[in-house]
This record gives sequence, C-alpha cells and structure tokens, in this order.
Amino acid sequence: MSSEAPIGVFDSGVGGLSVLGEIRARLPAESLLYVADSGHVPYGEKSPEYIRERCRLIADFLLGAGAKALVVACNTATVAAVAELRERHPGLPIVGMEPAVKPAAAATRSGVVGVLATTGTLKSARFAALLDRFAHDLQVVTQPCPGLVECVEQGALQAAQTRALLASYVQPLLAAGCDTLILGCTHYPFLKPLLRELVPAGVELIDTGAAVARQLERLLAERGLLASGPAQPARFWSSGEPAALARVLPVLWGAAATVGALER
Repeated sequence: MSSEAPIGVFDSGVGGLSVLGEIRARLPAESLLYVADSGHVPYGEKSPEYIRERCRLIADFLLGAGAKALVVACNTATVAAVAELRERHPGLPIVGMEPAVKPAAAATRSGVVGVLATTGTLKSARFAALLDRFAHDLQVVTQPCPGLVECVEQGALQAAQTRALLASYVQPLLAAGCDTLILGCTHYPFLKPLLRELVPAGVELIDTGAAVARQLERLLAERGLLASGPAQPARFWSSGEPAALARVLPVLWGAAATVGALER
C-alpha cells in the first residue's frame, strides 16, 4: 500500500464531516475520501445487523477506491460494526468513535456529566463499559436526541426548530447539575455555536474528533503510511441525493465539491 493512498472516512450522513475536518487539520498532507450514507440516515434507530451490512458495503467501496485506512466516523456504526470490520480486514488501520467519557470524567467539577447521543449509542454495551471504566464514581445523565441528526443533515444549524429541539434536550441535563456535556454523535459538533448560546459559560462541551485524528496519525506512522503530500482534493459520495450533500458542503466542510452517487 502506498503512503500516498487516500484515507476513507464514512458516516451515516454528514456528521462525519466534523471528524474529516479534524483529520484535515492534523494531517494536511493526506488525501481524503468521504461517504455519507444519507440514504439510510439516521443509524441511531436501526438494528445492529442493518448497520453492519451498510458498513460492509461502504468499507468495500472505499477500499475499492484505494483507501489505505478507514475511519468509522459514527458512534453508532462503531458500536455495531467496527469489530467485524477489523476481523474482515486484518492489518488495515481502522479507527472508530466512542463517546468522550474519559475526558469528560477528568473535566467535570460537579461530578455530574451529561451525554447527548443517539438511542443506539446510549443502549450499547460499549457505552455501558465506558461508563463502568471511567465514570463509576460520577453521576451520568443521558439524553437521547431524536431529530437532531436530521437538522444537521439539512444544514439547519441555526434554525428555530433546531434551537427548540436542542434546548429541550439540554435543559434536563442542566437542571440535573451537569457542568460537562459529551457530544456523543459526530453530527453534534456542528451545533456547538448554538449550544454555546443555550448553556452557561462554565459548561464544557467535549467531543472526540481531535482524538480520532491523533489515533489515525499514530496508526499510520506505525505502518510507515503517513503521506508526504501534496494532498489531492477531497472526494465525496452519498447514498442519498448527491445534490443534498453538495448543498451543505460549503456550510459543513467550508468548500464546494462534486458529490458522486453511492449505490443504495
């Protein structure tokens, strides 16, 4: 595998663009491929078997496009499928997501941590294990957030509907005394500006995009796969309507791009 080969990143939709941005910032010499499985978003309410089937298909597509590594930029997909992907592709660098329970436990002063996430993530054994390992002496208040993913998919980051929905999810966490909020879905970092308006200044917002970029860098370096550049322009595909992803790329990615169609 050439070190100049691209990195494949995918999510149930556009949320993984938050992770893609962290990878671009940390590894600017790397060429990037991104698949938004927007024809099947959100994953949070889907069965693990359904999600694993989607992840197998997308991983095969990205590897067929020459990817030297995969980033599963979705907490729900990581829970359901990352172990199987690693079994199917031994030796391939594969990085997944997990809610930032450990850094949140270190950051909290009140001992009360809130988690905004999808239903699938909150119900998972992986999340339960994180709580048991890092938050056994904390009060953790979880909040499933149906509808938020769809707001971000539309690029409606400051819409009244988005604000009302987010406020309804955050209010119980603040009422419980949370001083640290975990953004347990890759879509949610795009709502940080809105969240900052809804929570007191002392409340810390934590996500794992930067940590994923650091882990990817470490795995590539171990295998001698870090690119020297220059990076090729990022390439995008969607299993939904490609024009819909193309419309939100200037908002969420900061640049326009052509979007290809991924077979549903």
